[in-house]
Amino acid sequence: MLFLFSFWFEILYSISWVLIVVLGLIFLTDLVMLYRTGGVTASRILPEKFSNSDENRVEIIITNLYDFPLNSEVIDEIPVQFQKRDFLKQLYLPVSKRVVFDYYLKPLNRGEYTFGNLNIFVFTKIRLVKRRFVFSKDQMVKVYPSFIQMKKLDFLALDRKISLQGLKKIRRIGHTMEFEQIKEYVRGDDVRTINWKATAKKKDLMVNQFQDERVQPIYSVIDAGRVMKMPFAGLSLLDYSINSSLAFSNVALKKKDRVGLISFSRKIDSFLKANARLPQLNRIMESLYNINTGFYDSDFGMLYAQLKKHVTQRSLVMLYTNFEHISALQRQLPFLKAIAKNHLLVVIFFENTEVKKLTLSDPKNLSESARQTLAEQFTHDKIFMAREFQKHGIQAVLTSPQELSVSAINKYLEIKARGLL
Repeated sequence: MLFLFSFWFEILYSISWVLIVVLGLIFLTDLVMLYRTGGVTASRILPEKFSNSDENRVEIIITNLYDFPLNSEVIDEIPVQFQKRDFLKQLYLPVSKRVVFDYYLKPLNRGEYTFGNLNIFVFTKIRLVKRRFVFSKDQMVKVYPSFIQMKKLDFLALDRKISLQGLKKIRRIGHTMEFEQIKEYVRGDDVRTINWKATAKKKDLMVNQFQDERVQPIYSVIDAGRVMKMPFAGLSLLDYSINSSLAFSNVALKKKDRVGLISFSRKIDSFLKANARLPQLNRIMESLYNINTGFYDSDFGMLYAQLKKHVTQRSLVMLYTNFEHISALQRQLPFLKAIAKNHLLVVIFFENTEVKKLTLSDPKNLSESARQTLAEQFTHDKIFMAREFQKHGIQAVLTSPQELSVSAINKYLEIKARGLL
């Protein structure tokens, strides 16, 4: 601008050249200060694994090695799955001091996530030159089913507050092969349990007392068919089921039960035999990590055949699936009834929360009123399905995706408290 106005005011021409020289000297000073000596070091600290659908902490550590303070801009290349391209953090870096900050990421899919470069741009107060430093290239972290939710629900399950109202845990006298003690006979005891050797020694009738088996086989069965592809709040029904089965399996292991896992669609995708050892939880997590859904109809007849062949002992089967139409339920009901003859079957299926919201809306015209009527019909069908299961002796849990884990654990605790298995 000064050069422009110097066309009319000649004195500005000399002043413009002086300012150009001064600006050049300042630029060279800034350049030498940043590139002569010093530097910065930075690192990105990632957890060993990310928890799906939870906030995961990423920590950035930056150290200023210059002998003067700096301003900086941090641009972290976040994995492509997040589709986030506006990450920018501005920091002040004191002399020879370490600056730490963190941010959080919430993945919505399992799999491998790769971070790109950690770019640090530093500049002095002059702000004419920026120098870029690149660190932590191509760091990879795996996203596993929600182990954060698992730990939270583990704590809740051990708390008495989670017990359902009206339920009281009692020790039931059973007839399984888990021996408890020998006691004196009282009226009402089963005469078949009289211990004749102990009776001969005591000269009074003595009976064997047994208790229900504590270590019971429990299987989480996950339907990986197309019906589980439906998304709610960014997560598919399959991922909700995976997160829930991990939390549920952890609680069952804490209760000393044997836990297994089955996932299926057109065929059995994964099968883990029920086991009560602690490493079983890691095996379940690794199996859940690899479960994917396709666009196929699941074969419940094949599931029944595989359960009959490989799971010979009566077990608690927690089946995660979904039915949107009564006709779909009617097609699979014969297989579910067959499974329920050999095992205690609990079918866990989902409310359509978006449809439920529509039933609570206030229609403003005839078209909206018609949609609300259809939504009410779908909601009623879900309730009818739950009653249909109960009519055929099948336990049912109808829940929203967000409340799935708590609902499944509560159902398990209810079954344990009532001694149904």
